[in-house]
Amino acid sequence: MSVEVVVVQEANDEVVGGLARLLPQLSGTAGVLDHQTARRLLDSGATTVLLARVGGEVVGMLTLVVYPLLSGLRARIEDVVVDEAARGHGVGAALTEEAVRLAEAAGARTVDLTSRPSREAANRLYERLGFEARDSRVYRRSLNG
Repeated sequence: MSVEVVVVQEANDEVVGGLARLLPQLSGTAGVLDHQTARRLLDSGATTVLLARVGGEVVGMLTLVVYPLLSGLRARIEDVVVDEAARGHGVGAALTEEAVRLAEAAGARTVDLTSRPSREAANRLYERLGFEARDSRVYRRSLNG
């Protein structure tokens, strides 16, 4: 299975349709993805959206966020999802490796990501790709409702 990973340049019907189809597999609480939301994400100077295709079909996505801090340029991988039918075929690895390559090319000092412990296969993948678990807690405060 050959995986093609591309940087999304525009919020066209294929991109929005693919992202909208994948997003519910990532989050049951995410809002509906439309062209305007996708355009806003793509127009942000801090984010890069990657799509994975197999046989021309969108089967995965990842968002790379690169941001400056006083301690240096950092990167974060967010919203990684691989279609259930394509899991176990290297799609997640291809997306993650390309995100790391782009972060390094941008000059980021580190790349962080989070993954729930229940996502055992994803956690094994991230460790195999050189990510190390940190002794840290993630805190969240909801702001809207």
